[in-house]
Amino acid sequence: MIQIKNKAEIERMRAAGKLAADLLDYLTPHVKIGANTEELNTLAHEFTIRKGAIPAPLNYKGSFPKSICTSINDVVCHGIPKKADVLSDGDIINIDVTPILNGYHGDTSRMFMLGSVKAEHKKLIEDTYKAMWIGIEQVKPGNRVNDISNAIDDFLTPLGYGIVKDLMGHGVGKKFHEDPQIPHFRQNRLLAKLEPGMTFTVEPMVNLGTYKVNFSKSDKWTVRTVDGKWSAQWEHTVLVTDSGYEIMTTNGK
Repeated sequence: MIQIKNKAEIERMRAAGKLAADLLDYLTPHVKIGANTEELNTLAHEFTIRKGAIPAPLNYKGSFPKSICTSINDVVCHGIPKKADVLSDGDIINIDVTPILNGYHGDTSRMFMLGSVKAEHKKLIEDTYKAMWIGIEQVKPGNRVNDISNAIDDFLTPLGYGIVKDLMGHGVGKKFHEDPQIPHFRQNRLLAKLEPGMTFTVEPMVNLGTYKVNFSKSDKWTVRTVDGKWSAQWEHTVLVTDSGYEIMTTNGK
C-alpha cells in the first residue's frame, strides 16, 4: 500500500534527507586513494549518531553488518565495508547512506572516482547521473511510474548499457522500503499513478555490460555484475508535489 505523506511527515522527510546529503558531503574528503571502506563506515556511523539519528542499514533484516553500503567497481550495490577494501587509483565507488531521523528515512547515494579513471568508466558515471535526472523529471501528478521507467530506458538502452532489473527504486518513509517499486527499465504494464505526497527513490543501477547480476552466496548481500564489467548508481529520494517534484535528499549545496 502506497503511503501518502502529510505536511508534518514531509517536514520530517526533508530533515532526514538533508542529513543524508550532509553525511555524503562529510564523507567526500575521506574518499581517497589508500582509504579503506571500513574507515568510511566508522566515520559515517559516528556522524549519524552524533546527529541524533540511526543508520538504517545496520542490522537491516537482522543481517547487514555495517552502517553504509560501499560498492566498488563491479559491485552493483550492497557492498559491505571492510578493511581489506582499500581504494586504489582508477577505482569507482558508490556510497549509499540512509539515516533514520525522528522515525523517517533519508536515502541517497553518490558515485566517487579515484585518481585516473578510464574514460569509459567516467562516461558510465556521467550517463547514469543523467539517467537519474531524466527519470526524476517525469515525476509529477498524473504521470505513472511507467513514465520514469521508460524515460530512463529510452536514454540508456541505445547507449548499449545494461540496466539492472533485479533491483529497483522504492517508496520510502517510516519504512526503509515501501510501495511502490520504481523500475528503471521499460514497462509495458500500467504501474502506480503518481500523487502529491508520495515519496520514493529514483536510483538506476547501470552496467557497462549485461544487466544480469549475481547475489553473493557467502555474505548474502553483495551484488556483482555477472561479466565483471563495472557498474554505477546514483540515488535521490523524491517527493511528488502538487505541480512536479522536490528532491528530499539535498542540503541546498
